Amino acid sequence: MDIYIVKPGDNVDTIAAIFGISVTKLAADNQLTYPYPLAIGQALLILYNYEETGDYPLVANGYAYPFIDQIVLEETLPFLTEISVFSYGFTTEGYLIPPQIDDSRILNFAIPANISPILTLTPFDEAGNFNNNYIHILVNNQETINTLINELLWIMGQKGYKGVDIDFEFILPEDRIPFASFVEKTRSAMNEKGYTVSVALAPKTSADQPGLLYEGKDYKLLGEAANSVLLMTYEWGYTYGPPMAVAPLPNVRKVVDYAITEIPVEKISLGIPNYGYDWPLPYERGVTAARTIGNIEAIEIAIRYGAQIQYDETSQAPHFNYIDENFTQHEVWFEDVRSMSAKFSLIKEYNLRGCGYWQLMRLFKSNWLLLNYEFDIL
Repeated sequence: MDIYIVKPGDNVDTIAAIFGISVTKLAADNQLTYPYPLAIGQALLILYNYEETGDYPLVANGYAYPFIDQIVLEETLPFLTEISVFSYGFTTEGYLIPPQIDDSRILNFAIPANISPILTLTPFDEAGNFNNNYIHILVNNQETINTLINELLWIMGQKGYKGVDIDFEFILPEDRIPFASFVEKTRSAMNEKGYTVSVALAPKTSADQPGLLYEGKDYKLLGEAANSVLLMTYEWGYTYGPPMAVAPLPNVRKVVDYAITEIPVEKISLGIPNYGYDWPLPYERGVTAARTIGNIEAIEIAIRYGAQIQYDETSQAPHFNYIDENFTQHEVWFEDVRSMSAKFSLIKEYNLRGCGYWQLMRLFKSNWLLLNYEFDIL
């Protein structure tokens, strides 16, 4: 395996010749479209035939909405061991609310392929926002908890789900212990029937970290309560924040460093972003809103505007600037095979359980090929 950085004057023919591979393979592995334009600074995955070792039992998961494009689903599934369907909600009485679009299509493809479908549970309200009042009512009422657990057991038996992922955010500080108790009760009931329970964790770096994202999630208690956890190690660069990497490696490392002091490493999966952001400049807090883009889309933007891609060695992330047709300046941060390789190295360094992608709705083929090269998923 090689990662080649495009230089001025390069084209797919000269790059393919350097490595002794076909242009067809180079284009297919990197999702290049004819006539195969390239951006200076673009990272290309060069993949040869290699012998699989199968010596790292990685759990590879990703979140997907039921309306995921069929081709994206079919091309991504082979590189996963689990797929988390986003998402089921619940009423204040504990009754499940299914996704607006039927989730059967994902399960019908995942189950025959021996990919474990995971039911994602979220406290969404009628507006589609995380509602911590729903959480408060649920975790402090045993009857509501019992109803929800029974609902989950029923739907999982009907649909073929293999586990539940509890993705609750903005938990009130006073619900820290009741929430952990709810996770433990759910895990106990699910394990009895052969199902697993995971919980998504906001990226904390200390036990007493302030903020509504963090105070209601106790790493130690939740690590004990659940079968596994996902560290949501992304969104440092986000829609309303200043331009920066979505998952800067030093920040990610700090979260992992704290997590392993509270949770066994064999329970921890690293969250990985499958997207980037495009910020219009100048950035003004409370006014500027970045646009979410795919990683392949970022390359296409760089090509369209003749931008040269840079790579920040500290954050381990690619980025570039460009000026659009309306003379508005933009700053883009995204992921490529270099940044993904850095995250995979972190997983190996800490001997973590696996990884979980938010989210799978855009195909990023070179990432999946690299993941397979590093961990022998196929």
